[in-house]
Amino acid sequence: MKCVIETSRLFLRELNQDDYPSLAAILQDPKVMYAYEGPFSDAETQAWVDKNLLRYKQDGFGLWAVILRETEVMIGMTGLTWQTIGETDVLEIGYQFNRQYWGMGFATEAAKACKEYAFSVLDVEQVYSIIRDTNIASMNVAIRNGMLVSGRFVKKYRGIAMPHLVFRTKR
Repeated sequence: MKCVIETSRLFLRELNQDDYPSLAAILQDPKVMYAYEGPFSDAETQAWVDKNLLRYKQDGFGLWAVILRETEVMIGMTGLTWQTIGETDVLEIGYQFNRQYWGMGFATEAAKACKEYAFSVLDVEQVYSIIRDTNIASMNVAIRNGMLVSGRFVKKYRGIAMPHLVFRTKR
């Protein structure tokens, strides 16, 4: 798999089926997935892989595997996806990491690299991060990525109304 983005400690590459165990360790961890109202099943985890493989074909980007250079272990995922807020499609920087790697600055490092990629390679004028209003850690990553709250909305997921904050930064 080719590397899409490199940072001092990480490289980001397309997810593939071989990443399923590392991805399951993230998406099936109740503490990681509390903002989604619980962990994913095996079928939901596979659907996540499939959806990103489709995004790569359709959009040329998606959520990428975050690989720790030092160990070559997949520690999370981050990337760019089209999301809908109301009637508007926006380019979102999303990130999720294995709990073992929280608090080490990896999410911020990866998110900043995605922002630069969006501005320099995709030539967009602004990017967003859509974050559940209870997810303080993700809010802090967005703030460290130069984003400010630009709106709020309620998203239904698994039948539950979940307030979200919309963070945004411009080129």
